Amino acid sequence: MGVLERSGIGSEACVPDSLHQLPLDATLKTTREETMLVLFTVVQDLLSKHQIDPKSIDIIVSNCSLFCPTPSITSLVINKFGMRSNVKSFSLSGMGCSAGLLSISLAKDLLKVHKNSIALVLSMEAVTPNGYTGRAKSMLLSNVLFRMGGAAILLSNRKQDRSRAKYKLQHLVRSHTGANDEAYESVFQKVDDAGLLGVSLSRALLRVAGKALTANIVELGPLVLPYSEMIRYGWALLYKKCINPSRSKDRVPVPNFKKAFEHFCIHAGGRAVIDAVEENLRLHKDDGEASRMTLYRFGNTSSSSVWYELSYLEAKGRVKRGDRVWQIAFGSGFKCNSAVWKCISNIDPKPRNAWSDRIHRYPVEVLTNC
Repeated sequence: MGVLERSGIGSEACVPDSLHQLPLDATLKTTREETMLVLFTVVQDLLSKHQIDPKSIDIIVSNCSLFCPTPSITSLVINKFGMRSNVKSFSLSGMGCSAGLLSISLAKDLLKVHKNSIALVLSMEAVTPNGYTGRAKSMLLSNVLFRMGGAAILLSNRKQDRSRAKYKLQHLVRSHTGANDEAYESVFQKVDDAGLLGVSLSRALLRVAGKALTANIVELGPLVLPYSEMIRYGWALLYKKCINPSRSKDRVPVPNFKKAFEHFCIHAGGRAVIDAVEENLRLHKDDGEASRMTLYRFGNTSSSSVWYELSYLEAKGRVKRGDRVWQIAFGSGFKCNSAVWKCISNIDPKPRNAWSDRIHRYPVEVLTNC
């Protein structure tokens, strides 16, 4: 109970009906029902809001780590919405909380090949099969953190869609540290000593995430930082390593990424994850507001969390034309992925999204010292 009170998750975050029952009703049927409830809702909302005919979808990509049914998740959506027989579909599984940006990466590459096309990307995690009923502490933590949710995103390379597009994808950088055993085993699905299935989160997780983030920003930095900041950072690093190595215990210099981005969407994997990323990147608490409020309101919705965060910023009216948004996602493997979006339109905060009916109540003070 103490872990839940310190998690930073509020009382409105949802779990599926199957996990409200004793004993837990974690079956194939209830998992499929959860998946259909989440994805059918977000797809219907997206298509109706933007007046998109399902038959105009050319590419569909889904990601869900712990539920990989037959027929596939994309087949569920194709059947429900009556999409064309030549739609190109891909279902990703087992790729963790960073898979949402991996799906964007796949859709981006497909759009390079298939001209004049629309891609639908679906991100969610099925909570039903993730309900752990054993006693292993490392496996109980996922029960506390993960909640129900999902997101649907439209990408297009059609010229006629440019006038109504909200963002342009500028960069997508992927890092995978799975060659290291500690990183590979930091988030691991396994059975405990009693034979019960669950996902183990190791004590090394924050250290592993920090190393993955470092590897990622080494590639991302030169793509987004202004030359003046790269020179300043290079001089600071040279001074620390060569001119004044005696102070080697001082904090390693970090580029000022606020010179490159106006907004940050840090994966809402947990309070400690958000705190660690803010500290490593030398960000202000306000920069993590969207992430903290997403964690509080929705919990860890896995791969879709960075989209709830972007919706929060939009509902607050903070994203302006020309602003740059950095989405940072972490996932099993261990992976760190970054997506950089540039706002190319004037975004009206009034249209409905996941926050519209309650945005006036946020931010709230989250008590985590219980």
